[in-house]
Amino acid sequence: MPTYRDEVVVLRTHKLGEADRIVTMLSRRHGKLRAVAKGVRRTSSRFGARLEPFMVADVQLYQGRSLDIVQQAESLGAYGADIAAHYDRYTSAHAMVEAADRLNEAEATPQQYLLLVGGLRALSRGEHASRSILDSYLLRAMALSGWAPGLSDCARCSRPGTHETFVAQLGGMVCADCAPTGSARVNPATVSLLQSLMAGEWQDVDAASPASSAAASGLIAAYAQWHLERGIRSLSHVRAAAGVDQ
Repeated sequence: MPTYRDEVVVLRTHKLGEADRIVTMLSRRHGKLRAVAKGVRRTSSRFGARLEPFMVADVQLYQGRSLDIVQQAESLGAYGADIAAHYDRYTSAHAMVEAADRLNEAEATPQQYLLLVGGLRALSRGEHASRSILDSYLLRAMALSGWAPGLSDCARCSRPGTHETFVAQLGGMVCADCAPTGSARVNPATVSLLQSLMAGEWQDVDAASPASSAAASGLIAAYAQWHLERGIRSLSHVRAAAGVDQ
């Protein structure tokens, strides 16, 4: 039976039988993987803790007929404990891996893997507000999948200039002629924040007002869920975490 190695980030796990787990992973070179980790729920397991959600590992797998089998796992990034210790980080991480799971159902790229690993690392270190890290991740992940929102020119007719309306169904900021009747306007500070989140300009992101951050988060959530064609369930917990002290 052929074997292969890859770097992976664990997205989710499911119990299988009395001691095994099915592990869903986003890998650097082989896309999204589902594999059986035998015996990992036993206290004597050699690598059970390395295959928990949010962990990054170098794994060796046997190629099976329907599910591969994890043979070895070496830790590359133990982010789970630091993330789980803070509710806001934990809920944001869950939303990130859920989005990654949905986005990479058909085809994954090394860039998607590296983006997710970078986001989880930033969450574990508390480098910025957890919701800002999540928002930046969602915008960039959508862009890598070919769904970059238009944040300057009109997303529908490409009219240049500064526009005041964001419509998820139309692809981002749209001009007054393209905006549906009754569309809510977005203030310039929120538009600027969306651009900074996309570009990773963290000095500007960290300096944004709570009102702009909340508005941007709402627009990003609506945009991501529209293109994924179903809700990101974890986002409801992220909203609840917004009122929890870090």
